Amino acid sequence: MKIDKSLMTGSTTMLILKLLETEDMYGYMMIERLESISNNIFSLKAGTLYPILHNLEQQGMILSYEGEAVNNRPRKYYSITKSGKKMLNEKKSEWNIFSSAVNNVLGGAEFAGI
Repeated sequence: MKIDKSLMTGSTTMLILKLLETEDMYGYMMIERLESISNNIFSLKAGTLYPILHNLEQQGMILSYEGEAVNNRPRKYYSITKSGKKMLNEKKSEWNIFSSAVNNVLGGAEFAGI
């Protein structure tokens, strides 16, 4: 089943921060990990990911540094900051409220007085 990309738009930042909460990663590693964990539902293109990473870095939510990947090639790694962890917790709370409300509507929650 194909998922409408617009459903993912609001959650991309939260997903990236969640990945970085577990370990520092470089861009392509994030793309692969997100695809793997989501059973290929979340498939980011580099042209989508890197502007998000750049914005998060400008906001102080993540930091970048040069490192080497397993194949000894230089890579730009990203790590989450304390502010980024705070933002992640806020985004998760927002998501829980939002998804609960959507599930209530889709699950047929009764509307009083209607």
